[in-house]
Amino acid sequence: MERLVLHEYSASGNCYKVRLTAALLGLPIERREYDILKGETRTPEFLAAVNANGRIPVLQVGERFIPESNAACFYLADGSALVPEDRFERADMLRWMFFEQYNHEPNVATMRFWIAFVGEARLSEAQRGQIEAKRAAGEAALALMDEHLAARPWFVGARLSLADIALYAYTHVADEGGFDLARYPAVSAWLGRVAAAPGYVAMG
Repeated sequence: MERLVLHEYSASGNCYKVRLTAALLGLPIERREYDILKGETRTPEFLAAVNANGRIPVLQVGERFIPESNAACFYLADGSALVPEDRFERADMLRWMFFEQYNHEPNVATMRFWIAFVGEARLSEAQRGQIEAKRAAGEAALALMDEHLAARPWFVGARLSLADIALYAYTHVADEGGFDLARYPAVSAWLGRVAAAPGYVAMG
């Protein structure tokens, strides 16, 4: 495999997904840190050379670049045990990865960023007005996950997959956004199973 470089903000769950995927697969990956709070991914140099969308993570593969966390994870894991062989299970894995980006991350991750990194007192009036709705949507996502995991150990099939990695990243730090994970026992037990996987690395 070509040289892998992760352009990241290490406190980001989206960036952590890529690091965790690489670690579980035993793949060496270089890391380049950017401070998003200082606008380091919005500089002309970053926009021209790394990602014109001004966001991280970006996985650099040789001289090519893969933005979007789940796409980067899939690149690393394609052909490995983290991607199910069964066609239906592969599609189901993608379903949960889409769920993570559309239902989970915009609420659970946003609440964590607002509360733990920005600070509620520094939020705009518009952001403060969204807190109640985002908290409710985050709770709904966690409840759906808990119901699904109550009957199975992993999100898809009989073993850990990219679906678990994608959802683990922000779920395991959801308490930093004010979510009480004790309300979701199946999710809590699943978090422990992911953390016990061979090759696991912690976020921070």
